[in-house]
Amino acid sequence: MTDRLDLARELLAEYPVVDGHNDLPWALREQVNYDLDARDIATDQSAHLHTDIPRLRAGGVGAQFWSVYVRSDMAGDDAVSATLEQIDAVAELLERHPADLRRALTADDMETARSEGRIASLMGAEGGHSIHNSLGTLRALHTLGVRYMTLTHNDNIAWADSATDAPGVGGLSPFGHEVVREMNRTGMLVDLSHVAATTMRDALTTSTAPVIFSHSSARAICDHPRNIPDDVLGRLPANGGIAMATFVPKFVLPEAVAWTRSADENMRAQGLHHLDTTERGMKIHAAFEAANPRPMATVATIADHLDHMREVAGIDHIGIGGDYDGTAFLPQGLEDVAGYPNLIAELLGRGWSTADLAKLTWQNAVRVLRAAEDVARDLRTRRGPSHATIEQLDAPAA
Repeated sequence: MTDRLDLARELLAEYPVVDGHNDLPWALREQVNYDLDARDIATDQSAHLHTDIPRLRAGGVGAQFWSVYVRSDMAGDDAVSATLEQIDAVAELLERHPADLRRALTADDMETARSEGRIASLMGAEGGHSIHNSLGTLRALHTLGVRYMTLTHNDNIAWADSATDAPGVGGLSPFGHEVVREMNRTGMLVDLSHVAATTMRDALTTSTAPVIFSHSSARAICDHPRNIPDDVLGRLPANGGIAMATFVPKFVLPEAVAWTRSADENMRAQGLHHLDTTERGMKIHAAFEAANPRPMATVATIADHLDHMREVAGIDHIGIGGDYDGTAFLPQGLEDVAGYPNLIAELLGRGWSTADLAKLTWQNAVRVLRAAEDVARDLRTRRGPSHATIEQLDAPAA
């Protein structure tokens, strides 16, 4: 295993991980209200966070999509304002750590960061509630540097169904289809993590650019609605998109689903959100786990998902999206962002080639962003911005 770990680190030095989803900005908001002196990620923050620069370096991370997430119970202008605050927090991180983090807006920027030995920093908005039903707001987020938007989070929105809510509009509404088309035109990646399977299929039908799943695993391996059905994975080659496997135990290990439901209920009984990662929240999580030992996902669990996703979608259409600092629990060997070499070593042991792993870690994600840029460049020569409204497109028939 030591030899494989050495090989994994060598590979990551050349083809580092592009991680699709990290919730550090929200953790900074919840824990210290964005006081970056109190959580200086240039130093070891393992007592508080899954993420800091030394561990990103140890993990071989070369590009990170920082999630500018806001809770889905935030609505309207409150959601937009909170998203802007998240974007501002990422900007402050980049300003404070220029030797390690490089702002990236394009695939070329990602390659430049890699050549400089810096971590390319991109942003993804998690949930269409962040645009408050406004295509102008969508374009403004793109102007500010957001390069993907997850169409929903855990709850439905007016124009798209979530994986973890009751069916609403049956996938995408007419306005939802227009959102996808406008994302294609601007060059913002359509992220289908968190959405219902009906929404996945609708978006794949409408999108002329590659889509991503920034942090989702295989439903055939763990039958959770947050995961990707095989028929959807099978459509990725024609679309050109990428599915980035997540590490959240309740999404990857069947035995963990019921346990996590009980842990979440315990949090709510204490008056806290189930994703609370504040000091108090983590103490409650730890006490529950001590009294109720949890089924343990491992590096092998994630490799099982990647093996299946590779078989169904193909090696050109898979990646990694850990969801660090967005979950209380993680697999053994992947407890923080320093753990990626353990996963690569496991895949080497399963016979994955260096060429395959280079696609998984770096090349696929860069290709997808570049392809979305190409589609946007073409579309902008043929049509201008859409000014359609949800009232116009989703109005009930007379």
